[in-house]
Amino acid sequence: MVHPVIAQPVGPRPLPGRPRARAILGGLLALAVVAAGTAPAAAQDGASGEGETRAGTIEAQQKAKAGDLKPYAPNKAEVWVKKLEEQFLTGNMNWHPWFTSAYPGGGFTVGAGYLSHVGSYETIDVRGSYTFSNYKRIESEFVAPRLFGRRGRLSVLGGWREAPQVNFFGVGNDSAQEGLSNYGFRQPYGAALLEVRPTRGVLVTSAGAEISQWDQFAGEGSSPSVDTLYGDLNGLGAKITYLHTQATVALDSRASAEYARRGGFYGVTIHNYADRDDAYTFNQVDYEAIQHIPILRDAWVLSLRGRVQTTMREGDEQVPFFLLPGLGSGSTLRGYQNLRFRDRHSLLMQAEWRVLVNSFIDAAIFFDAGKVAARKADLDLNDLHSDVGIGFRLHGPFSTPLRIELARGSEGFNLVFGASASF
Repeated sequence: MVHPVIAQPVGPRPLPGRPRARAILGGLLALAVVAAGTAPAAAQDGASGEGETRAGTIEAQQKAKAGDLKPYAPNKAEVWVKKLEEQFLTGNMNWHPWFTSAYPGGGFTVGAGYLSHVGSYETIDVRGSYTFSNYKRIESEFVAPRLFGRRGRLSVLGGWREAPQVNFFGVGNDSAQEGLSNYGFRQPYGAALLEVRPTRGVLVTSAGAEISQWDQFAGEGSSPSVDTLYGDLNGLGAKITYLHTQATVALDSRASAEYARRGGFYGVTIHNYADRDDAYTFNQVDYEAIQHIPILRDAWVLSLRGRVQTTMREGDEQVPFFLLPGLGSGSTLRGYQNLRFRDRHSLLMQAEWRVLVNSFIDAAIFFDAGKVAARKADLDLNDLHSDVGIGFRLHGPFSTPLRIELARGSEGFNLVFGASASF
């Protein structure tokens, strides 16, 4: 009997060792995955460790530096500059220099004062000055700066001065330079001035009175005395005692009249000079406008000024020659000699381009123009005298204790020393 043979399917037969190989391969793959997954972590751990080391180093360095830190100590030059700014320029020290001459035209002035506080804000300043032209001045001033709830300021002043070489070139806008003469005077004086800001704003009112005596004498120096060239002048040789009263109404937006980089002043002042005998009694009106225009955040300032002075008299009363409105040097026509032009009325126009050099020095380029006239109607823009110049100012936040300027007019150069702002 033949039994059927069932054919078996033909194909590869599983090897006896394959399962073990797959297991080994799977283990290797698992190790590779583990290795691949753990390698970045290891790298990160390495970077973190390095960062911690660097941060620690920096922290240690900072601690070491902190231990060596000391406050900044300025050098000697910086200390002196700071003293100038805080004491000399702000006028807060007791002993202080004083460069104000007894009268305009005295030249370079030396002087000193002693300021003491007699109240919370009230002060008394005793001061004196002398010039190489023999101008002398001594005076004392009491100041109460915060009256009426800080709306008012009172000044009481008394003193004596002597000026032996005051210029006089004659009267009129066309007076000759060759007509220079001089005169001298001595003057005791006492005055009080009260200033009030009623609205705490820009409105300013002031009123004051002064008693003084003008005692003339022949001028000193190389120029002839005024009586030898001008014998018929009003008031020549007279000894006049005046009661001088004045009142002012103005709009003032400046931080200070002695130093400002913005703001303006627009005011009118009326004066009355009352002579005991009424021979030399007269009135005077001053109109003045000042505007400071800051440019480039106050680095530059364009400053403008206009002023008109007029005198009035009645009947036979006269304006003495030594009180006629004058122009020349000082803070008016700076390219001309002191009080170069005089007459009963005057017109003055000024412009300055001020440059901030540092916190206490300014430089300036300026132009002045003006004239005097016997009649008010002649105060026009014809026949103006003019000059140009350059100057440097030592100043504090609210004061200008020294001003040096060189100007040129039609009669040559003129050097000006001033102890106050030009305007």
